[in-house]
Amino acid sequence: MHPQPLQVAIVAFQGISPFHLAVPSVVFAEGPHNKSLFEVSICSAEPQPLTCSLGYQLSGFADLTPLQYADVIVVPSWRSPDEQPPEVLLDILRQRAKQGATIVGLCLGAFVLAAAGLLDEKQATTHWECADELQRLYPKVQVMADLLYVESGRVLTSAGTAAGLDACLAFVRSRLGATSANRIARRLVIPPHRDGGQAQYIEHPLSQTAGHDRLSLLLQTVRGQLEKPHTLDSLASAAAMSRRSFTRQFRQFTGTTVTNWLIAERLNLAQQLLEHTLQPIERVAELTGFGSVESLRHHFRLRFKTSPQQWRRVFTSTIRV
Repeated sequence: MHPQPLQVAIVAFQGISPFHLAVPSVVFAEGPHNKSLFEVSICSAEPQPLTCSLGYQLSGFADLTPLQYADVIVVPSWRSPDEQPPEVLLDILRQRAKQGATIVGLCLGAFVLAAAGLLDEKQATTHWECADELQRLYPKVQVMADLLYVESGRVLTSAGTAAGLDACLAFVRSRLGATSANRIARRLVIPPHRDGGQAQYIEHPLSQTAGHDRLSLLLQTVRGQLEKPHTLDSLASAAAMSRRSFTRQFRQFTGTTVTNWLIAERLNLAQQLLEHTLQPIERVAELTGFGSVESLRHHFRLRFKTSPQQWRRVFTSTIRV
C-alpha cells in the first residue's frame, strides 16, 4: 500500500450537475479501500450555499485552500463554454500545475483548464457537442473530439458525463496500478477500461441487434482466450459474419478496431499478471497473446510510457506469492 494517500480536491460551483460532482467522488472517495488511497476534499469556487442544476442547495464544502496542497485537482464540469471562470481559481490551477500537481478537467471542465492556459499546445477532449467551441475559443488546444479521455503529461481531460469515470479510472490505473483501478470499477459495476471513443455516441444511440448480441458473447469468450492468435478473419468467422459486416458492427459496438481492442485487452491482462503473479516476463507475453517479450514491451511503453519490468517494480506490493 502507498504510505501516504493522494490528496484530491474537487471543485464545485453554482449550477453544478450533481452527477458531474459525484463522478470523481465515487471513484476517489467511496468504498472501503479508497480511504487508504485518497483523501478527498470538495471545495467551493463560489459563495455557499450552491444551487445545483436540479434546483436544490449544496453546502458544507471547503473553500479553495485544499487546492493549494492537493496532489490532484478535479474540475468536474463548468456552467458554459463562454463563461469565464473565476480568476482566483485560474491562478491556483496555474500555480499548482507548475508545482507538479495533476489537473483534471472532466466534460466542460476542459474549458476551465483551457482558460487557465493549461491546454495550450496539448491534446485535450471535451463533450462532443462542445468540441468545436473549445477549438474556436482556444485555438492553441489540439482538440481530440472522438476520444473518451486524453492524458497530456499531468493534465487529463475527458469527454462528457460518464466518460469522466473512464478518465478518473485511467488516472488510478496509471498512479496506483490496474489492481486498484479494477477493484474500483468492479464496485461501480463498470468496465475498468473502455478503449473506444465518443464518436460511437454522436448523433443517436445504437440500437441493440442480434449481431451485437453475438459480438457481446464473442468478446467475453475472447477475453478468456487472449493467448490465442485472434485475427479479424477468425473473429468474423466465429461470429458468422462477413469480414466487412463484422468490421462495421465491431466498430459500432466497441467504438474501436479489432486490433486496438485486442491490444487493450491484452495490456489489461498483462497488468494483472505483473501485479498479482511472479510469472516471468516471457510467460506474461505468452499468456497475453503478444507472443514475444519485444512485442509486449513495445505496446506497454506506447500505452503506459514504461516497461513491464518497471510496472512490476512499482506495484510489487500487490503481488501475492
